[in-house]
Amino acid sequence: MGTYKSLLDPRTKLLLVFVEATFVLATMGGESMELFRIIFTVVPFMLLISSKRYKTCIIGLMVLFITWALEYIAYPHMSGMLSYLMLAVITVVTRFLPAYLMGSYVIQTTTVSEFKAAMDKMHVTDKLTIPMCVMFRFFPTVREEKDSINAAMRMRGIAFGGGKVSKMLEYRIVPIISCSAKIGEELSASALTRGLGKTNRRTNICKIGFGIWDYIVFIFVAVTVIYWIYGVFR
Repeated sequence: MGTYKSLLDPRTKLLLVFVEATFVLATMGGESMELFRIIFTVVPFMLLISSKRYKTCIIGLMVLFITWALEYIAYPHMSGMLSYLMLAVITVVTRFLPAYLMGSYVIQTTTVSEFKAAMDKMHVTDKLTIPMCVMFRFFPTVREEKDSINAAMRMRGIAFGGGKVSKMLEYRIVPIISCSAKIGEELSASALTRGLGKTNRRTNICKIGFGIWDYIVFIFVAVTVIYWIYGVFR
């Protein structure tokens, strides 16, 4: 994660993850919330750019634009089973992608210390915080292991081409499964070694706090919720 100073407080990031899951993934509010849904779709891309995660942002934009092109250009001319299949793909991508990118941003820009400090400030029990701290390091570590395995397989010429598909499944999937189990055990032991399992109150040298961008996010989320409530009861 480097020395990058995150634009948002970890608590604000978690709020955005919840909002993305509620209004974009679950499409709460229906068509009346379409404008807010578009804004929240754009937010993860802006945050990825601010954190210099350009590769993730560009790939996400390409997938989203391709999906929109299929929706507005190809889908109207389709019929039958193919149209249902296309609609399912479009729905899944447009709903899941913003939430996925938001989660990716949170994991890539939040250290375990920052996350633990945020949970302590919210008085969240360690029974929930400790497993989440372990998971924060689990996925990046598994990804590193996957990249190493892929590099080793490429050196040996094991890929989809060359008639070695069966070996690819055996030599890549099996090590990933084995590494995942081992990584989980090691991260759990690391958390206990650092004293995360103690019942006494722990000190934390990581300083977090709300800034101007956090308050802007809070205000906009509040406006979104108020508008949604107004639409429900009017």
